[in-house]
Amino acid sequence: MSSTSDADRSPCPLLGPQGPEGEDAEPREEKVCAVCGDRATGYHFHVMTCEGCKGFFRRSINKGIRFTCPFTQSCPITKAKRRQCQACRLQKCLDVGMRKDTHQHTFDSSFSQFTHYWPAVRLYVPSPQPQSPPEPGGPAAWPPSLQPDCLDDEVLPDVFSMLPHFADLSTFMIQQVINFAKEIPAFRSLPIDDQISLLKGATLDICQIQFNTVFNAETNAWECGQHCYTIQDGALAGFQQIYLEPLLKFHISLKKLHLHEAEYVLLQAMLLFSPDHAGITQRDFIDQFQEKVALTLKSYIDHQHPMPEGRFLYAKLLLLLTELQTLKVENTRQILHIQDLSSMTPLLSEIIS
Repeated sequence: MSSTSDADRSPCPLLGPQGPEGEDAEPREEKVCAVCGDRATGYHFHVMTCEGCKGFFRRSINKGIRFTCPFTQSCPITKAKRRQCQACRLQKCLDVGMRKDTHQHTFDSSFSQFTHYWPAVRLYVPSPQPQSPPEPGGPAAWPPSLQPDCLDDEVLPDVFSMLPHFADLSTFMIQQVINFAKEIPAFRSLPIDDQISLLKGATLDICQIQFNTVFNAETNAWECGQHCYTIQDGALAGFQQIYLEPLLKFHISLKKLHLHEAEYVLLQAMLLFSPDHAGITQRDFIDQFQEKVALTLKSYIDHQHPMPEGRFLYAKLLLLLTELQTLKVENTRQILHIQDLSSMTPLLSEIIS
């Protein structure tokens, strides 16, 4: 039987032209450590490395150690000589691309790269004022459907539609989620169809987790650099209170847990690698990877959140993730009923399709 190769497929709207065999694919050559040349055990801190260089890099970064090379800062780093100069070894780790902050260049918390293309649209909303009957011989009253749009500012309510702006913001955040996923080697190693299924199933949830990092619990506003959003802005975009009120409650509850940056990232990875998403073929692999992420998150919480702060913190997170699934169902329903939203942002349309 013949099959269509990945190269013959049309570009994926979510992942772009690169599939598993594209430039972001996991290399298929012999696995050797990019730092010292020893046998590699897998991707660690974004680079294929051995266990020794993985542990060295983790210890060096966690402890904030600053090494000094006693020679010319060009010491050879090999399996036999990697312990001779820690400064050059750490520099080699950085040169080949090892980093602990993978997520930081895929989520722009200051929204400095966000460009708002659509102008705010001023709406005319006629107020329900009782109409007095026209005086004999006087001008006829305007029918409600033919109210003129050139009324002065005192009559025209100062109401703007946030829908165009929301469309831009949605596209921006979806792109960041895609970039986040493509930075994870385990995600890139999956078949292209599984990558798409994971993104469709998790992107809206991951956007909410990312959005919580910029939520201000004192003002109940999302502070995104120069932009600031409230629940009222969501209403002006067309969302209903049945979704907005539980959404605000969710963000308040999540923010009260005082999560660390690493915990937000692990939450995003847990949501992404869900074996329950429709259309998954590598279900066992995804299930095992999600379990590893979940255990890592629980271990981090146990070590970084002393009692009584850490009591039941992991359980509270799991309950909030369940609540997030309910929010996603209502969010999707409302997106599908907001006129013109899907046409304004094709990426969002693809995610909810």
